[in-house]
Amino acid sequence: MVGGCGHVGLPLAIAFADAGLTVIALDINPTGVDLVNNSKLPFLEVGAQEKLESVISNGKLHASTSRELVSTAEFVVVVIGTPVDEFLKPDPEAIIAAFEELKSHLVSGQTIILRSTVYPGVSKRIEDWLERNNLSLHLAFCPERIAEGKAMTELYSLPQIIGTREIESRHRAAFLFSSLGDKFVYVTPEEAELAKLFTNVWRYIKFAAVNQFYMMANDFGVDFEQVRNAITFEYPRADDMPAAGFAAGPCLFKDTMQLSAFSHNGFALGHAAMLVNEGLPGYVVGRIESQYPLKELTVGILGMAFKPEVDDPRSSLSYNLRKQLLFKAKKVLISDPFVRDDRLIPADELIKESDIIVIGTPHEQYKKMVIDKPTFDIWNMNKNGVLF
Repeated sequence: MVGGCGHVGLPLAIAFADAGLTVIALDINPTGVDLVNNSKLPFLEVGAQEKLESVISNGKLHASTSRELVSTAEFVVVVIGTPVDEFLKPDPEAIIAAFEELKSHLVSGQTIILRSTVYPGVSKRIEDWLERNNLSLHLAFCPERIAEGKAMTELYSLPQIIGTREIESRHRAAFLFSSLGDKFVYVTPEEAELAKLFTNVWRYIKFAAVNQFYMMANDFGVDFEQVRNAITFEYPRADDMPAAGFAAGPCLFKDTMQLSAFSHNGFALGHAAMLVNEGLPGYVVGRIESQYPLKELTVGILGMAFKPEVDDPRSSLSYNLRKQLLFKAKKVLISDPFVRDDRLIPADELIKESDIIVIGTPHEQYKKMVIDKPTFDIWNMNKNGVLF
C-alpha cells in the first residue's frame, strides 16, 4: 500500500509494481485515482507512462480511495509530510491526525514506512502513538530523495536511507526497498529526519549564495555566468557551484522553515537564504523598472513551472514574479509548454504581444527561440535574445 497518486507516491508505487509487488495506490482524490486506473499519469514523469500502462494491465497496480484496503497490506508507505502553516511554522500534528483516521484499519505486524519529509521528532511521536494505541507495528523513516522528473532512474540508482529504532523494522524496510536496489544507509529515525532536511536546506543555501553573487555581478555590469565559468572550469573545489535562478518548488523553502522552527528560529543562515531566494523576483522587477517605463509596457513570462521540463507549478517563483508585475506593469502574459493553467498562451504569441520578456523557467526549448525583444534571462540560457 502506497499513499497517494502524487509526485512522491505514484512513481514509487509504479516502481514497486514493476518489480513484481502487488501495490495499491491510496488517494483521497477520485480524479487522480481514475486517471491512474485508466493508465494515465496525472503529471509528467519521464519513463513512467510505459511502466504505468504495464502494471495496470497486468494487475500489479490498482488505485483506490478506500481506506479499508489498508488492512490488507503488509507494508504501508505514508507520503504525508509535515505542512507549514500561514505563519511559516510546521504542523507536526498533521501526520498524527492522519494516523488517527487510519487507526481502525491498521493491523498488528504491518510495517509502516514514512516517506515524506517530517519535522524532527515526528517518527518518535508516531512510535509513542502506536504504543498508546496498543498497535504492534514496525516503523521506519525512509525519506524520498528523488529529483522530480527523474524518479524512474533515481529510485533504482540512489542509496536508500533507512531510519529505524529496532533491527526487525530495519530488515523489513530493507526487504521492501531491495526490490528496487541494494544500496542502503542505516541510521536512527532522528538521523534520517535530519538527513532529509539538511539535504534540501543545503541546496537552498547553495542557490542563495549564487543568487546573491548574481545580483552583485549584475549590478556591477558583469555577466555572472562568465564569472561562474571562470570559477568552475577544471577546478574541483567549485565544481558543484550551481547557476543562478529561481530556487523554488514544494520542498526547499518549506524545509528551510521547518529547520528554522526546529532551531527555535535561530537559523540565521536559513533566514538569510530565504531573503535572497524569495527576494529574487522582486529584484527582477526592480531591474526592469529601473530601465523601462514598466507601467506602460506588457511583460511576458516564459516558463511557469518551478523547474525545467516538469509540469509542476507548486511554489514556483514565476508566479510570485507575475503577481508583482501585475501591480507594476500595464499587462502580464504567461506561457509554459508543460503547466496546465487557463491563463497560459503559446510562447510565440506571448513574444509577439510583449514589450519585455522574462525567462522564468529554463525549459530546454527556450534555448533555441529567437526573441527579438528586451529579455531578462536570469539563467543566461538564451543567446538569441536582446539581453539587459
